[in-house]
Amino acid sequence: QRVLRLAEMCRRLETEEEKVLPFYPSSLAEGEQEDARRVLEETPTEPLAQAMWDYVGLERFWQRFNKAKLEEQALERERVALSQRNRRLRQLLRQYLAGISITQEMLDQPNPL
Repeated sequence: QRVLRLAEMCRRLETEEEKVLPFYPSSLAEGEQEDARRVLEETPTEPLAQAMWDYVGLERFWQRFNKAKLEEQALERERVALSQRNRRLRQLLRQYLAGISITQEMLDQPNPL
């Protein structure tokens, strides 16, 4: 739930461009972007390049998929940390309850009251 609230808060702070394009803009210079665009528009001649050409449209999908996988790993790490913290708190609670409980051994000893 905390992650969802954080995501909602971040979403409100995004600019319009970030809402439309969820990933950072290219770090290439204008000329480099034009070269890359020209290369992508050319029909590939090598077999491997032709096979990759079929999957160019999935680039955005894989970016989102990888982002989701990273978030999943981060959440798993947080879950493990919270689980360890929960075990420690339960252990401390058991120790506390054992310290305040009355045992039969205590009742068998002479009591000044």
